[in-house]
Amino acid sequence: MGFKKNILFISYDGLTDPLGPSQIIPYLIGLTKHGYQFTILSCEKQEKFLTDKAIIINILKPYPIKWVPIRYHKKPAVLSSVYDVIQLRNKAKQLHNKEHFDLVHTRPGVPALVGLWMKNRFGLKFLNDIREFFAESRVDGGMWNKENFFYKKIYDFFKRKEDEAIAASDGIVCLTYAAEKIIKQFQSYKKEIPIKVIPCSVDMDLFDPEKIDSALKSGFAKKLGISKNDFIISYLGSIGGWYLTGQMMKFCKILYDKMPSAKFLFISPHQHETIYKEAEKFGIPIQNILVTNANRNQVPALLSFSNYSLFFIKPCYSKLSSSPTKHGEIMAMGIPVITNSGIGDVEEIVEKYNSGIVLKKLNDIEFFQIADGLLKENKFDKKLIREGAVDFYNLKNSIISYNEIYSEVFSTAK
Repeated sequence: MGFKKNILFISYDGLTDPLGPSQIIPYLIGLTKHGYQFTILSCEKQEKFLTDKAIIINILKPYPIKWVPIRYHKKPAVLSSVYDVIQLRNKAKQLHNKEHFDLVHTRPGVPALVGLWMKNRFGLKFLNDIREFFAESRVDGGMWNKENFFYKKIYDFFKRKEDEAIAASDGIVCLTYAAEKIIKQFQSYKKEIPIKVIPCSVDMDLFDPEKIDSALKSGFAKKLGISKNDFIISYLGSIGGWYLTGQMMKFCKILYDKMPSAKFLFISPHQHETIYKEAEKFGIPIQNILVTNANRNQVPALLSFSNYSLFFIKPCYSKLSSSPTKHGEIMAMGIPVITNSGIGDVEEIVEKYNSGIVLKKLNDIEFFQIADGLLKENKFDKKLIREGAVDFYNLKNSIISYNEIYSEVFSTAK
């Protein structure tokens, strides 16, 4: 097969991180079927890399995708990131001298710095995949305190580079229509730069309630003590940061007081002790808190226990650019969500597809109202919720959209 173009894809998330198999690899595999070949340059966390690298190698093996992993550095803060930028630049330059890339496709933050450098240094086409407002997200997530002189300088640096990257982009991708509107208002954005909204998509074949492994589900039910008629509120994903664990647990407590048989299932990769401590703080009995981790293929079976799935995310400026991966996966399973407004396009999606409950404010009044409503019959239609996910979050549609913007990028003279 002859290939149209040779692409360098740079990610600060590792392919062995949770987002690698869900939000990087499926897109690129799909794009190879449109005639593109890839080299993925990623920063890998050592423990996950050692345990999961063989899995990733086997996934990529049938496709024209090369993987060049380098080690991610976390400490000391900031200096480790500077070092990672340097090693990414050096490796990208080395790879380009060998592979002669036509385009560099980057995620935000550190990779975008390298993509901008590659554009300026080698004249490559540059696809700026703005999956979050990076500098703002670090402030909103409590990682950078702008009152601190040092972090204010870092914030200002990344904001300046964000503007430079937008101006230099041959194409832009963002996750939400809310983000698209904001980006188009930046002074650095030029109307001739193609921009496309591509939300975090879902593998509809994997997240399919009709394809649950019954033996796997029975095993989890036995392990976690879940009975057939239990009322389950689930939470999927990491906790802390932008995820409002305390508010979610407070809501769970209010619901527990009204429905003592309710159980709260946390499908989370780490910080299990934090979950138990939060539950204890709010007075939820330990037997009502079910906590487990799972690999990607196990998640649908665990989600399938859910009557509802809960996630509260800090409603802040940076999260207008966010498309929570968990939302599409939950919808694909036909499960109604309980969530809050101010997160990307989530509220509009929930309302459009009648796929859950959106709280305007995270306060006791709304918590009590929603909890009272959950005591009544669940009137949401699982089939229609899944159909909504297929319409909005389908991986196949996202691959088509990426192929379209690749074509636009390569058709421009810039």
